[in-house]
Amino acid sequence: MDKSRTEILIGKENTEKIAKKHITIVGTGGVGGYAAILLARAGIENFTLIDFDKVASSNVNRQIVAFESTIGKYKVDVLQEMILDINKNAKIEVKKEKICEENVKNLIKNTNLVVDCIDSIKDKAALIVFCKQNDYNIISAMGAGNRFDVPKFEVTDIYKTHDDGLAKALRKILRQNEIRSLKVVACSSIPKKIEGVIGSISYYPAMCGTVLASYVVNSIIKGEVWK
Repeated sequence: MDKSRTEILIGKENTEKIAKKHITIVGTGGVGGYAAILLARAGIENFTLIDFDKVASSNVNRQIVAFESTIGKYKVDVLQEMILDINKNAKIEVKKEKICEENVKNLIKNTNLVVDCIDSIKDKAALIVFCKQNDYNIISAMGAGNRFDVPKFEVTDIYKTHDDGLAKALRKILRQNEIRSLKVVACSSIPKKIEGVIGSISYYPAMCGTVLASYVVNSIIKGEVWK
Protein backbone atom coordinates (compact mmCIF):
# COMPACT_ATOMS: atom_id res chain seq x y z
CA MET A 1 0.00 0.00 0.00
CA ASP A 2 1.31 3.42 -0.98
CA LYS A 3 1.28 5.58 2.16
CA SER A 4 3.15 8.56 0.71
CA ARG A 5 0.27 11.05 1.00
CA THR A 6 -0.36 10.01 4.61
CA GLU A 7 3.33 10.45 5.44
CA ILE A 8 3.29 13.96 4.01
CA LEU A 9 0.54 14.85 6.47
CA ILE A 10 1.51 13.05 9.69
CA GLY A 11 5.13 12.00 9.14
CA LYS A 12 6.85 8.64 8.71
CA GLU A 13 7.14 7.93 12.45
CA ASN A 14 3.41 8.31 13.02
CA THR A 15 2.60 6.33 9.90
CA GLU A 16 4.74 3.46 11.18
CA LYS A 17 3.19 3.74 14.63
CA ILE A 18 -0.29 3.40 13.13
CA ALA A 19 0.72 0.33 11.13
CA LYS A 20 1.85 -1.53 14.25
CA LYS A 21 -1.36 -1.13 16.25
CA HIS A 22 -4.03 -3.80 16.45
CA ILE A 23 -7.67 -2.72 16.24
CA THR A 24 -10.66 -4.91 17.04
CA ILE A 25 -13.95 -3.91 15.42
CA VAL A 26 -17.09 -5.46 16.84
CA GLY A 27 -20.02 -5.07 14.48
CA THR A 28 -19.06 -4.64 10.83
CA GLY A 29 -22.29 -3.29 9.35
CA GLY A 30 -23.04 0.35 8.61
CA VAL A 31 -20.84 2.08 11.16
CA GLY A 32 -18.20 -0.59 11.75
CA GLY A 33 -17.67 -1.33 8.08
CA TYR A 34 -16.91 2.28 7.24
CA ALA A 35 -14.63 2.61 10.28
CA ALA A 36 -12.68 -0.48 9.22
CA ILE A 37 -12.17 0.64 5.63
CA LEU A 38 -11.08 4.14 6.66
CA LEU A 39 -8.65 2.73 9.21
CA ALA A 40 -7.18 0.43 6.58
CA ARG A 41 -6.67 3.37 4.22
CA ALA A 42 -5.12 5.35 7.11
CA GLY A 43 -2.53 2.61 7.51
CA ILE A 44 -3.79 0.21 10.21
CA GLU A 45 -2.46 -3.23 9.28
CA ASN A 46 -3.70 -5.46 12.11
CA PHE A 47 -7.41 -6.15 12.54
CA THR A 48 -9.78 -8.46 14.32
CA LEU A 49 -13.28 -8.29 12.83
CA ILE A 50 -16.16 -9.72 14.86
CA ASP A 51 -19.67 -10.11 13.45
CA PHE A 52 -22.03 -13.06 13.08
CA ASP A 53 -24.30 -11.49 10.48
CA LYS A 54 -24.64 -11.85 6.73
CA VAL A 55 -25.34 -9.10 4.21
CA ALA A 56 -29.06 -8.59 3.58
CA SER A 57 -30.82 -6.63 0.84
CA SER A 58 -31.96 -4.09 3.45
CA ASN A 59 -28.28 -3.27 4.16
CA VAL A 60 -27.52 -1.96 0.66
CA ASN A 61 -28.78 1.56 1.43
CA ARG A 62 -26.08 2.23 4.05
CA GLN A 63 -23.43 -0.47 4.55
CA ILE A 64 -20.08 -0.40 2.76
CA VAL A 65 -20.02 -4.22 2.57
CA ALA A 66 -23.48 -4.40 1.00
CA PHE A 67 -23.89 -4.82 -2.76
CA GLU A 68 -26.23 -6.91 -4.84
CA SER A 69 -23.27 -9.24 -5.34
CA THR A 70 -22.55 -9.70 -1.61
CA ILE A 71 -26.06 -10.43 -0.34
CA GLY A 72 -25.94 -13.65 1.68
CA LYS A 73 -22.20 -13.44 2.39
CA TYR A 74 -20.76 -12.94 5.87
CA LYS A 75 -20.03 -9.28 6.48
CA VAL A 76 -16.62 -10.06 7.99
CA ASP A 77 -15.63 -12.06 4.91
CA VAL A 78 -16.60 -9.24 2.56
CA LEU A 79 -14.82 -6.67 4.72
CA GLN A 80 -11.68 -8.80 4.94
CA GLU A 81 -11.56 -9.05 1.16
CA MET A 82 -12.03 -5.29 0.79
CA ILE A 83 -9.26 -4.49 3.29
CA LEU A 84 -6.84 -6.87 1.60
CA ASP A 85 -7.63 -5.19 -1.71
CA ILE A 86 -6.51 -1.93 -0.08
CA ASN A 87 -3.44 -3.37 1.61
CA LYS A 88 -2.30 -6.89 0.75
CA ASN A 89 -0.01 -6.87 3.81
CA ALA A 90 -2.86 -6.42 6.29
CA LYS A 91 -3.24 -9.15 8.91
CA ILE A 92 -6.90 -9.83 9.57
CA GLU A 93 -8.57 -12.27 11.93
CA VAL A 94 -12.29 -12.77 11.42
CA LYS A 95 -14.61 -14.18 14.06
CA LYS A 96 -18.11 -15.10 12.92
CA GLU A 97 -19.70 -14.93 16.34
CA LYS A 98 -22.29 -12.84 18.13
CA ILE A 99 -20.47 -11.31 21.05
CA CYS A 100 -22.23 -11.65 24.41
CA GLU A 101 -21.51 -11.86 28.12
CA GLU A 102 -20.70 -15.57 27.88
CA ASN A 103 -18.07 -15.37 25.13
CA VAL A 104 -16.66 -11.84 25.30
CA LYS A 105 -13.57 -12.91 27.26
CA ASN A 106 -12.71 -15.41 24.53
CA LEU A 107 -13.22 -12.96 21.66
CA ILE A 108 -11.47 -9.84 22.97
CA LYS A 109 -7.75 -10.55 23.31
CA ASN A 110 -4.38 -8.96 22.54
CA THR A 111 -5.64 -5.72 21.04
CA ASN A 112 -4.75 -2.05 21.39
CA LEU A 113 -8.25 -0.66 21.00
CA VAL A 114 -11.79 -1.96 20.62
CA VAL A 115 -14.20 -0.13 18.33
CA ASP A 116 -17.72 -1.00 19.47
CA CYS A 117 -20.34 -0.79 16.74
CA ILE A 118 -22.91 -3.21 18.19
CA ASP A 119 -26.64 -2.48 17.97
CA SER A 120 -27.89 -4.81 20.71
CA ILE A 121 -27.95 -3.02 24.08
CA LYS A 122 -27.39 -6.19 26.10
CA ASP A 123 -24.41 -7.36 24.05
CA LYS A 124 -23.00 -3.85 23.73
CA ALA A 125 -23.12 -3.45 27.50
CA ALA A 126 -21.39 -6.81 28.01
CA LEU A 127 -18.55 -5.74 25.70
CA ILE A 128 -18.13 -2.34 27.34
CA VAL A 129 -18.20 -3.70 30.90
CA PHE A 130 -15.64 -6.38 30.01
CA CYS A 131 -13.28 -3.90 28.37
CA LYS A 132 -13.57 -1.42 31.23
CA GLN A 133 -13.02 -4.07 33.88
CA ASN A 134 -10.05 -5.56 32.04
CA ASP A 135 -8.30 -2.33 30.99
CA TYR A 136 -8.95 -2.52 27.25
CA ASN A 137 -9.19 0.80 25.42
CA ILE A 138 -12.65 1.13 23.89
CA ILE A 139 -14.73 3.66 22.03
CA SER A 140 -18.41 3.05 21.35
CA ALA A 141 -20.77 4.23 18.62
CA MET A 142 -24.11 5.54 19.81
CA GLY A 143 -27.31 5.83 17.75
CA ALA A 144 -27.11 6.72 14.04
CA GLY A 145 -30.65 5.80 13.01
CA ASN A 146 -33.90 7.71 12.47
CA ARG A 147 -32.02 10.84 11.33
CA PHE A 148 -31.44 12.35 7.88
CA ASP A 149 -30.27 15.91 8.63
CA VAL A 150 -26.65 17.04 8.24
CA PRO A 151 -24.83 14.78 10.73
CA LYS A 152 -23.34 16.37 13.84
CA PHE A 153 -21.26 13.62 15.41
CA GLU A 154 -18.70 14.30 18.10
CA VAL A 155 -16.43 12.39 20.45
CA THR A 156 -17.72 12.85 23.99
CA ASP A 157 -18.44 10.99 27.21
CA ILE A 158 -21.59 8.90 27.37
CA TYR A 159 -22.73 10.84 30.45
CA LYS A 160 -22.78 14.03 28.36
CA THR A 161 -25.01 12.68 25.59
CA HIS A 162 -28.67 13.56 25.08
CA ASP A 163 -31.61 12.54 22.89
CA ASP A 164 -30.08 9.11 22.32
CA GLY A 165 -32.10 6.11 23.47
CA LEU A 166 -29.17 3.73 23.12
CA ALA A 167 -26.93 5.90 25.29
CA LYS A 168 -29.68 6.33 27.88
CA ALA A 169 -30.16 2.57 28.25
CA LEU A 170 -26.41 2.00 28.44
CA ARG A 171 -25.88 4.65 31.12
CA LYS A 172 -28.17 2.76 33.47
CA ILE A 173 -26.19 -0.47 33.03
CA LEU A 174 -22.85 1.31 33.34
CA ARG A 175 -23.90 2.93 36.61
CA GLN A 176 -24.90 -0.47 37.94
CA ASN A 177 -21.38 -1.67 37.15
CA GLU A 178 -19.78 1.48 38.64
CA ILE A 179 -18.39 2.59 35.29
CA ARG A 180 -18.11 6.37 35.48
CA SER A 181 -16.92 7.23 31.97
CA LEU A 182 -17.01 5.90 28.44
CA LYS A 183 -15.70 7.56 25.30
CA VAL A 184 -18.40 7.54 22.61
CA VAL A 185 -19.21 8.96 19.21
CA ALA A 186 -22.68 10.48 19.44
CA CYS A 187 -24.94 12.74 17.40
CA SER A 188 -26.41 15.89 18.89
CA SER A 189 -29.46 16.08 16.61
CA ILE A 190 -32.87 14.77 17.68
CA PRO A 191 -34.00 11.58 15.90
CA LYS A 192 -37.42 11.16 14.34
CA LYS A 193 -39.95 9.19 16.38
CA ILE A 194 -40.54 6.06 14.35
CA GLU A 195 -42.25 2.95 15.68
CA GLY A 196 -40.81 -0.46 14.93
CA VAL A 197 -37.81 -0.93 12.62
CA ILE A 198 -35.27 1.90 12.77
CA GLY A 199 -35.04 4.02 9.62
CA SER A 200 -31.67 4.76 8.04
CA ILE A 201 -29.98 6.68 5.25
CA SER A 202 -26.67 6.28 3.46
CA TYR A 203 -24.56 9.01 5.00
CA TYR A 204 -25.36 8.73 8.70
CA PRO A 205 -23.57 5.44 9.53
CA ALA A 206 -20.73 6.50 7.22
CA MET A 207 -20.22 9.74 9.14
CA CYS A 208 -20.30 7.97 12.50
CA GLY A 209 -17.70 5.49 11.23
CA THR A 210 -15.60 8.38 9.93
CA VAL A 211 -15.50 10.06 13.33
CA LEU A 212 -14.65 6.74 15.01
CA ALA A 213 -11.75 6.17 12.60
CA SER A 214 -10.44 9.70 13.11
CA TYR A 215 -10.52 9.21 16.88
CA VAL A 216 -8.52 5.99 16.58
CA VAL A 217 -5.86 7.53 14.33
CA ASN A 218 -5.46 10.63 16.49
CA SER A 219 -5.32 8.58 19.69
CA ILE A 220 -2.47 6.52 18.25
CA ILE A 221 -0.57 9.61 17.15
CA LYS A 222 -1.03 11.21 20.58
CA GLY A 223 0.11 8.03 22.34
CA GLU A 224 -3.24 7.43 24.01
CA VAL A 225 -3.55 3.87 22.67
CA TRP A 226 -0.85 2.24 24.71
CA LYS A 227 -1.79 -1.33 25.52
